[in-house]
Amino acid sequence: MSRYIYLGIVLFGLLFTNCKEKKTEPLPEQPKETTAPEPPKKVLSPHTSAMAMIGDAHIHIDYSSPGVRGRIIFGGLVGYDIIWQAGAHMATWIETNKDLVINGEVLPKGKYGFFTIPSKEDWTIMINKNWNQHGKDDYDANDDVIRFKVTPSISDKITEHLEYKVNKLSETEGTISLAWEKITISFPFKINQ
Repeated sequence: MSRYIYLGIVLFGLLFTNCKEKKTEPLPEQPKETTAPEPPKKVLSPHTSAMAMIGDAHIHIDYSSPGVRGRIIFGGLVGYDIIWQAGAHMATWIETNKDLVINGEVLPKGKYGFFTIPSKEDWTIMINKNWNQHGKDDYDANDDVIRFKVTPSISDKITEHLEYKVNKLSETEGTISLAWEKITISFPFKINQ
């Protein structure tokens, strides 16, 4: 038995000595966790504008341009016979530094909300005193300065993003157009002399 005790003491001594003499090396540095910055989210309805000089009149249209993205737009996303802010988010607005004549009526120089009521046949265009509103939340027909109808043209070609254009026809005349999905509407205007 004393032999086993002796052997136990020797083993314990060896272990104790090995543990004391064993050098511990520092752990290798762990790579720091890095996260790549997230790419900026793609804006689905980018804010944009259309403008032109017609003679000395500056016409400016400001809007957010939603995409079709495989959806049915008119009669789907944008319901028929319902007021639409003619863009996304904030109401589309139009500004002119000269009086314009649209559909035989004078639009005094200034800034206006631009609204439509799409339908299968004719669209109603409304140019409204209240230009600074979210969507059509505060639309009031009593604030319409000019209201008239246009007939849309339908194309087989899809315009992916809503697009406005101000086209110069002469030094005193132009057109304003809106195109999205397969629909284009357009109306003429004159500079009020």
